[in-house]
Amino acid sequence: MKAMILAAGRGERMRPLTDTLPKPLLKVHGKPLIVWHIENLAKNGFQTIVINIAHLGEKIPALLGDGAKWGVQILYSDERQSGALESAGGIKKALALLGEETFLVVNGDVFCDYAFDSSFKLQDKLAHLILVPNPEHNKQGDFSLEQNRVTNDKKYTFSGIGYYSPKLFADVLLQKSPLAPLLREAVAKNQVSGEVFKKMWHDIGTPKRLEAINELYKNPPHSPES
Repeated sequence: MKAMILAAGRGERMRPLTDTLPKPLLKVHGKPLIVWHIENLAKNGFQTIVINIAHLGEKIPALLGDGAKWGVQILYSDERQSGALESAGGIKKALALLGEETFLVVNGDVFCDYAFDSSFKLQDKLAHLILVPNPEHNKQGDFSLEQNRVTNDKKYTFSGIGYYSPKLFADVLLQKSPLAPLLREAVAKNQVSGEVFKKMWHDIGTPKRLEAINELYKNPPHSPES
């Protein structure tokens, strides 16, 4: 299975830090967020990682290169000319690199110890979402869960981690397109499964949250473990 890290966003809420640096290159305990993901993916058997780039995008391949340092192959989906295509649009553009099998997507601005599963099977669904207990900044939640079926009720927060079939994006146009409406439509058709993850997960969305995470991890954390 291939994985994709979403890394093209402007990071408006993280300004002024993102005026000079893409948000996934911001550091938690001295290490860029995106590197935590790469290490976790490599450890869990992912060999090919696709990263989309737009805002200050040249800085990401300049740091990561081709992935050889971590024993993986990194491919880049370049959105600099069009401008960031948002989540669904970015995934649509990257499909040529992701192939025709199930793939994993993770937001580049989350910090977690979720064990990415390179052998995950979607069965008859179009997506499988990792949900988390609602953080302070999203108390209303995004989705709910009935057994392992995702519903459009609001009880849990979408973590930004999901397993997807390319078929989910078949009708997505190659333009700016958010992921949430696409997921809600699939959820309404009973095409999405899910699970709740209750271990370490943080959405690094603002300078205040980044500062809080670095304060929380004053001692060097281990690479995310399963």
